Amino acid sequence: MSRIRQAAPDTTTRGATAPRTGEQARRALAVAAVGTVLALVAFTAPLATVGSVTAALGSDVAGRTWILSSMGIGLGAALLTTGTLADDRGRRRVLVGGLVVLAASSLAAALAGGTLVFVLARVGQGIGAAAVIAASLGLVAHWFEPGAARAAASGVWGASVGGGIALGPLVASAFDRWASWRDTYVVLAVAALGLAAVARRRLDETRSHERRPLDAWGATLLAVATTGFLAALVEGRNGWGRPEVLVLLGLGAASAAAFVVAERRTSFPMVDPSLFRDGRFVAASAAALATGAGAIGLLSFLPGFLALALGLPPTTSAVLFLAWSGTSVVFALVARRLPAGWSGRAQLAGGLVVVAAGQLALSGITPGSSWARFLPGLLVAGVGSGVLNAALGREAVASVPPGRGGMGSGANNTARYLGSSIGVTVVAVVVAAHAGTGSGASGLVAGWNVAAWVTAGISLAGAVVVGATTVTDGRRADADADAVADAVADSTH
Repeated sequence: MSRIRQAAPDTTTRGATAPRTGEQARRALAVAAVGTVLALVAFTAPLATVGSVTAALGSDVAGRTWILSSMGIGLGAALLTTGTLADDRGRRRVLVGGLVVLAASSLAAALAGGTLVFVLARVGQGIGAAAVIAASLGLVAHWFEPGAARAAASGVWGASVGGGIALGPLVASAFDRWASWRDTYVVLAVAALGLAAVARRRLDETRSHERRPLDAWGATLLAVATTGFLAALVEGRNGWGRPEVLVLLGLGAASAAAFVVAERRTSFPMVDPSLFRDGRFVAASAAALATGAGAIGLLSFLPGFLALALGLPPTTSAVLFLAWSGTSVVFALVARRLPAGWSGRAQLAGGLVVVAAGQLALSGITPGSSWARFLPGLLVAGVGSGVLNAALGREAVASVPPGRGGMGSGANNTARYLGSSIGVTVVAVVVAAHAGTGSGASGLVAGWNVAAWVTAGISLAGAVVVGATTVTDGRRADADADAVADAVADSTH
């Protein structure tokens, strides 16, 4: 299979010198992929069943918004911290802990009798999923060396992202139709506990050779900053001038500023500030942010739009959603066959451009459009998303120091899910603004068409930023080469 990484500043702790075998690497990749699928199933399940959930829980409009958005808050607050813990305390330990939290919170969601309990359970799901996603990509970075081996493994991990997005609405809508939406969360809890048992028994523990103390102050500030900002985005959809929205925004901004100051002063920052001067890290982060704010932001709104504007049932919407997510699975797996001369940044920029083309193809909808009208745009966006998912997984760990793959995964996925919260909010605001000026479906359709153009612009802007980092790094490399040449010339005189 893939060549296994033999030397890195990591340790494997089952016994003193456990060998890195191909079998162990395959197990780690399988667990990482299945865990990521479960995390994304949890994330996307409410897209197809929000109507049934809100009816059962007696939720109002604000409650419906929180039901759809609350898991993103848990993800955003915990991804970077859990990624750092995975590197320093053990990737298997964090993965298993995340799966247990995901299982417990999924069971709480299944038993919820009101909106508040369900929303809190969804936040818990986000925290558990954050640990699973960050530790999973950290495992890939540990067991597979850079190059063809990691490209293939990252493709599998990227396909698992698309697979989870595809399965969530399908599984949830099937249970909602034939049994109850609550059964989705029961099955998810059982699956997460089963995978935790497998990971605990079958995987070796791995961690960075450098045991660093947890930056507890930084972790707390980051959690408060992301929670405040994301909660403001959710509450703001029901009115941006309200005092609670302004307080949340202020809390998020103040905590973010304090986090930056704290990271510059501590000896063991969660994210080394110097990484933000590294073009590769900036490119991966910008691409993740644009992926979330662009494609994910628009397409997360798709099932609800199809139901409200075109009257399509949840099952049909879920199957149509599969045209995007299922295509992304295929192209994440085949991305490793792209020409070797195409760098990671070239794949990120190219994937964003293709995604933008798909988003533009999703505009021009009319109230009489059929479901087939969406297929071309969804298929094109799926191609770009598949390439992006594979490249993001690889670049997230390649753009950070060896042994810090969990941190790299946490930082990159924080950008992705922060972007998705921004994107969903932008789409919701744009659609609502046009729905208020139109009559019924025509207003919703007009808003969707504008939102497709706006989010396509976000995707293209991300591609421009990624390209700009390549140019900047090239100029810096030329300047360094000139400086070396001048120094050599001076030494010969």
